[in-house]
Amino acid sequence: MSRWPNLPLARTYLRAPWVVLFALGGCCAFAANPSPALGLFNGAGGCAASSCHGSVQARRVLRIPQNEYTIWVTRDKHARAFQVLSNEASRRIGRLLDESAADPKDKIGAPSQAGKCLACHSLNVPTEKKALSFDASDGVSCENCHGPASGWLGAHTARDWKHEDSVRLGMVDLRSLTHRAENCLTCHLGTPEKFVDHAMIAAGHPDLTFDLELFSAVMPKHWVEPADQPWRSIQSEMVGGAVQLRESLLRLQRRAATEQWPEYAELDCFACHHSLTKPEESWRQQVGYAGRQAGVPQWNESRYVVFRSLANQMNRDSLQQLDSEMTKLAHLMGHLSGNRQEISEAAGRAAAAAQQLAKQFESATFDRGTTLRLMRGLAEDGARISAKGERAAEQSAMTLDDLYTAYSGTDKNNDTPTGKAIAGLFDLVNNPSAYSAPRFAAQLQKVNALLAAEKTPPPAPRP
Repeated sequence: MSRWPNLPLARTYLRAPWVVLFALGGCCAFAANPSPALGLFNGAGGCAASSCHGSVQARRVLRIPQNEYTIWVTRDKHARAFQVLSNEASRRIGRLLDESAADPKDKIGAPSQAGKCLACHSLNVPTEKKALSFDASDGVSCENCHGPASGWLGAHTARDWKHEDSVRLGMVDLRSLTHRAENCLTCHLGTPEKFVDHAMIAAGHPDLTFDLELFSAVMPKHWVEPADQPWRSIQSEMVGGAVQLRESLLRLQRRAATEQWPEYAELDCFACHHSLTKPEESWRQQVGYAGRQAGVPQWNESRYVVFRSLANQMNRDSLQQLDSEMTKLAHLMGHLSGNRQEISEAAGRAAAAAQQLAKQFESATFDRGTTLRLMRGLAEDGARISAKGERAAEQSAMTLDDLYTAYSGTDKNNDTPTGKAIAGLFDLVNNPSAYSAPRFAAQLQKVNALLAAEKTPPPAPRP
């Protein structure tokens, strides 16, 4: 999709050269075992046969194209996630972390062998969970997302086999957008066991940002969305936003409850890491510090401010509880000596409210009219979003691009004035340290004016 590579994160994600890997074997080999052990990981080779998911070209014989493995191994950067751990940037991160380790036992050594790194850069499971065909160098492979395949790999090729049968035997139900987002976020946001903290960011690891629909598209997608749900991408945007917000709040809840607080990775990086050469021109000082003490770094609310604009267009009443909890939480986070227990409890309540919205959007109906309304609401909210910092601006650019791609029916958005205006948003977040809220807000105003000229379709029903 033409504009997404302009985004720093997407550029990094798409930078590595394609490397074609070949694997032998296939799911047919497992079918001979009538009682396979559940919960074992076979590795990507079990899906690679041309008669399974390794066809070079898409086929039309079955419901699935059967080239899913081929797309993953040749075009998806997840397949090279393990290789990244051996490059110079990763080795430098490892060296810096080891040099700063207060206790020798906290040193990680070579990233390609460190559990801290392998947790997200490979399928890192205990030895007793690995089948004979398992190979960690596959990187983030099939079973990272689809779950351990030993229970269903052979059986799921049967003509009368149902998806629910596979789920019962260990497959992750990725047809549910909620489960799909949860699965992605275990690495792209973190869990108690897998995380990126401020120490890792200071050593050079990229900060974690995420957008379910955008990240799915740039993988690229190796699956086919349901034909009877033409606006599935909009539902993905809404559900993904709600789940990401919920998980980020649960992460804040966990971190605030520990002794290692404050964790600076929860704050807006560029509230500190920005140019100070012309303080008299600082848009941050012009915006002021309403709701927080001057000098206290701003909490990174990017996962909320954009989602709030979207949710406000869908169901304003359901948003009230979440809005109330987030206001309280922002106030607590805006004080240097904010009470950790109160922060943790407020984050937990806000996470529960976000979960309710995720459930609503999972069953909501979307159409072209809804999509236009979402875009207009987001663009009209430009001043508030822009003032929340570069991460919020980045999130809004990704979201508008997703929405407009679905609305226009093409990924060649640069061919239209509105698409070109949205592309201009990415140019303003290419250098995060030099981000200017007034310039970004002005560009959003241009987008808003173009969206206002779009013919208004009939309003969509509320969920």
